[in-house]
Amino acid sequence: MTETPPRARRLRRLSDEEIALWTEVARTVSRRRGASLPLPSKPPAPPPSPPAAARAGPAFQAKPAKPRQPPLAPIDRRLKRALARGRAEVDGALDLHGMTQAEAHQALRGFLRHSQGRGARLVIVVTGKGDPSDLAAPLGRERGVLRRLAPHWLREPDLRSVVLGFEEAGRAHGGSGALYVRLRRPG
Repeated sequence: MTETPPRARRLRRLSDEEIALWTEVARTVSRRRGASLPLPSKPPAPPPSPPAAARAGPAFQAKPAKPRQPPLAPIDRRLKRALARGRAEVDGALDLHGMTQAEAHQALRGFLRHSQGRGARLVIVVTGKGDPSDLAAPLGRERGVLRRLAPHWLREPDLRSVVLGFEEAGRAHGGSGALYVRLRRPG
């Protein structure tokens, strides 16, 4: 008995949409020597012309895109473990206890910019936990406000050039009442 050879697998041709998508992706990476991109079977359609209002003049032009803010990155596990074991140093600390929201926000911004300027890489911001047993807080004052607001302040666009990332501190450094804040290199 003779066996018939398995059918040779035929490769299908990519569709024009797949080629366009692949071309866009391929533009984002460096090209291998000798490699070429597949060409569509039909030439791509010209982009649609802008509406008459857009061609009329500068008053109708689109707004320029806002510059992208650098992303925040979580603190890596190795650093957190070293901090918990006392093997990593903290370059500075800020205690926000007893400050109003406005005072704390201003102090935080100034402290982070000053710390970055002197080359600090990791600082601790102590917000406090608030006192859950004290339900009779003075009128107009909420407990644990700074603990809740500090992460929002650290995510603000004007601090993205300073803050690389942040996370809740380990128990030895205040736990949920403090934050580790990694700072970007000044640039």
